[in-house]
Amino acid sequence: MGHVSQTFGTPFIGRADELARLTGVLNRAHAGDPRAVLVAGDAGVGKTRTLAEAAAHATDTGMTVLTGHCVDLGDVGLPYLPFTEILGLLAADERFAPALAAHPAVDRLLGSGADGGSDAGGRLRLFEGMAGLLADAAEVAPLLLVLEDLHWADQSSRDLLRFLLSRGVLQRPQALGPARASGTPTVAGAPARRGGAPRLAIFASYRADDLHRRHPLRPLLAELVRLPAVDRLELRPMADAEVARLVRALHTDPVPDTTVRRIVERAEGNAFYAEELLAATADAVPGEPGLEGSAVPSGLADVLLIRFEQLSATAQQVLRTAAVAGRRVEHELLRDAVQLPEEELESALREAVGRQLLVPAEGGTYTFRHALTREAVYADLLPGERVRLHRAFAGLLAARGRSAESAERAHHSRESHDLADALTASLEAADHAARVGAPAEELRHLEAALDLWPAVAPEERPQEGLDTVTLTLRASGAAAHAGESHRAVSLTRAALARAGSDADSELAARVRYTLAGNLMRVDSLKAAFTYSSEALAMIPAEPPSRTWVWAAATHVMAARHMGHEEDAQRVARQALIVAEELQLRDAQADLIISQVGLEGRNRRAAEGRVRLGEARELARSAGNVSVEMRALFNLAIGCYESGELDECLTWLSDGLDRAGRARALASPYALELRYLQALVLYTLGRWDECARAAAVDADQLPTAAGFATGPALYVALARGDQGAADRARALIAGPFDWMATLVASIVLTDADTLRGDAEAAVARVHSTVATLTDEAGTNHPDVGVRLAALALAAVADRAEELRLTGDPAGARHWTKTATELVELARVTATKGEDGSQQGPEGLAWLARAEAEWTRARSGPDVAAWEKAVAAFAYGDPYELARCRRRLAEALLTADRREEAAEQARAAHDTAVRLGAVPLREDVETLIRRGRLAPAPAPAQGAASLTSRENDVLRLLARGRTNRQIGEELFISGKTASVHVSNILAKLGAAGRTEAVAIAYRQGLIEPESPSSP
Repeated sequence: MGHVSQTFGTPFIGRADELARLTGVLNRAHAGDPRAVLVAGDAGVGKTRTLAEAAAHATDTGMTVLTGHCVDLGDVGLPYLPFTEILGLLAADERFAPALAAHPAVDRLLGSGADGGSDAGGRLRLFEGMAGLLADAAEVAPLLLVLEDLHWADQSSRDLLRFLLSRGVLQRPQALGPARASGTPTVAGAPARRGGAPRLAIFASYRADDLHRRHPLRPLLAELVRLPAVDRLELRPMADAEVARLVRALHTDPVPDTTVRRIVERAEGNAFYAEELLAATADAVPGEPGLEGSAVPSGLADVLLIRFEQLSATAQQVLRTAAVAGRRVEHELLRDAVQLPEEELESALREAVGRQLLVPAEGGTYTFRHALTREAVYADLLPGERVRLHRAFAGLLAARGRSAESAERAHHSRESHDLADALTASLEAADHAARVGAPAEELRHLEAALDLWPAVAPEERPQEGLDTVTLTLRASGAAAHAGESHRAVSLTRAALARAGSDADSELAARVRYTLAGNLMRVDSLKAAFTYSSEALAMIPAEPPSRTWVWAAATHVMAARHMGHEEDAQRVARQALIVAEELQLRDAQADLIISQVGLEGRNRRAAEGRVRLGEARELARSAGNVSVEMRALFNLAIGCYESGELDECLTWLSDGLDRAGRARALASPYALELRYLQALVLYTLGRWDECARAAAVDADQLPTAAGFATGPALYVALARGDQGAADRARALIAGPFDWMATLVASIVLTDADTLRGDAEAAVARVHSTVATLTDEAGTNHPDVGVRLAALALAAVADRAEELRLTGDPAGARHWTKTATELVELARVTATKGEDGSQQGPEGLAWLARAEAEWTRARSGPDVAAWEKAVAAFAYGDPYELARCRRRLAEALLTADRREEAAEQARAAHDTAVRLGAVPLREDVETLIRRGRLAPAPAPAQGAASLTSRENDVLRLLARGRTNRQIGEELFISGKTASVHVSNILAKLGAAGRTEAVAIAYRQGLIEPESPSSP
């Protein structure tokens, strides 16, 4: 039986299961288990009504409900609109005043704080401030946040929601910083709930039928539903019986069965369709056509217009005006636009509210009861009427002069064909988006301005020295800040086309070397070299000029990437002399950094670091943060390549701190620093820190996937996450990205090896090296030695297996493949990307590759694996443990059992500490197979299982099917099924789930760690 409620004056029928799920989430949140639910459904299916019932339950149980709405403004977005509305509600409640005061970073969304920058640093502070505010507010009172119409959310709101759900307030206390984890109160007067998580639930609704394939919400939803604290609830069409009950419950008088059947047929399970169809029937004037007497179309818009047209002429005028404003409209703005006497306006509004077409909302606003109502009324406007009303709203918004309303004003001006004002408002909206840290919206507004520019007469354009070339270059910068490197390239190419042949040589050169710099960021090195060469040729070296120096500095980097080292060194020496003469300290710094790189190993040596330190100081004194970031990155990478990981972290911390203070966390070298920091944390075995850092970066840099998620994917794969390989494939599904290709290739090669697919691993290595080799074809990427070593493990396994099964020809084939791979490793380690021998990391991978090659040729070799273990002792505990496992195998083969047991125990301890489940299981298998440790005595009364049955039982506990068990243990699915049957019989279990439960009770298996899959 469905649930029936009339809490809000209209019956709520059905949705019992859905409401139970929502109230269950609320109860858990009230108890300190924060969760989120994404509520999906077609337009009119009942999302808002269901959320209203859930909100009523929340209120009844003492929760504070905060609702934020998204609005449809076409291609124009209002940054952070739903969260601004929520903040307004918090600010209006005195209970939350201390929490707001403790987080001033959110003030700018309330209009009372200093403007933030458009950089990722400002966004990060805003995001963290919002997360902290909600967590602190939830200490005062448990909260329910309701975000309605997420399909209309702007990108900044989507980014903030991603942060809150994946990194912010839904995380456990230890992820929110030491103060909260220790139970220290964060808001004066709020009770400290030691060890508890925020008492918070977030419900967000969206129209499923609006999400076309390229809708920007789709990838976010796909990402969010994978989070453990996020559920998805789909509201499907109601059953016909429930629609019939709803129709009868809506009307005080009996409804004829024929009418009910007709409404049920036309409503197609949509509650709003049913309500509107019935309302049109009930409101029809006797003798005039209503639902029964006219051919009403099945489309909802026509039904809505039947009801709309039954309003008085004045009320219709008010609704038409409100429809032009959008889903919500302020009373003051509506009053000024409709220009009716106050009494007539109030009467019309009262009529619209009484008919439930409009609903009074917070802050003196009115909201259309359903978005489809507004859409239907808007679509019914005459073209001239629509233009006139849009012009009225644009004028009113212009008179108010609020920068936050510039986006709305631009929308109304465009729709009213006032293109000059639309251009001005778009530029103002771009400025506002930049101030509140919304680079994606800034880019959208700038692109809108560029579209409008040719349609606006020159005398009507903003008179600030603007031109399309300058505007396009600014849009390119916004694209870079938003993490859209390929879009930045496209826009700079557009600037080049717009500059044309009439541009002066300095502007033409500046556009070209800017394009060259952007092309290097997307690894289009040959084209970058072409444009840097053109830029340098356009500007004479005499007389000395700033433009020539920077064109030269860009060309030096491009030439080095193409392997033209002599050309790069010649230009660098000449440009450095000119930069010193002109006292261009930042250009000096940039050229010094390039020279150090041209000298190969010097950035690892003391002399090179001294010069890089000098470059940093020159850049800092000149105030050029970009060049300073480049110096800091080179200092950090030099330490990393030297195996000095602790010192590397110090430089990384300095670099990211400098980028944060300069609001430049999205700059190219800051991205490199963020990736390198996560990589060092991974290498040092600080995997939880690595995963958290990558999660933050993924929130801030959704388009810089390789930088944002790379090291976290290494962690996920090492911990046995079955989805790591799929996520790696997704990285390379889009346009070519060098870093994403590198990261994905490491993950996929290792994944191929872990499942024993030698063919796939070898093919992956060859394709990746070919893809990442520089365009000159001279030097292989540094990662080649790592990829070769990873694939060699699978190749050696195959060669050993074939030798044991009496197939010497097959073994010789794989030995030949192993030789090809080890040669690749040797060449890459000796002459990497910069032409020099690699540091400790590369040499460690080479030692592992040599040991695997020896194993492929003749079996495990103790000396080779001892060399690999010693090489990885520089500071990579995971790879050290993997080599120790192989060393233990070699020692066992040599009958050196005590030493083998020692190495196996060390590898096992590391695997347990890191949560590296596949490695741990592999070592445990070796220990059992080699009897390197006494088998633990079974618990009293426990079943006696064979070694293979224990292996199968552990996989059962992880939810594997018989087929999956067979694949992982290299047995057939039928054999796996026999083992499962034996386990059930020995444990006296009726099914798989009961067998696992019994095994836990008897101590036959241990619960997985939280990091395990």
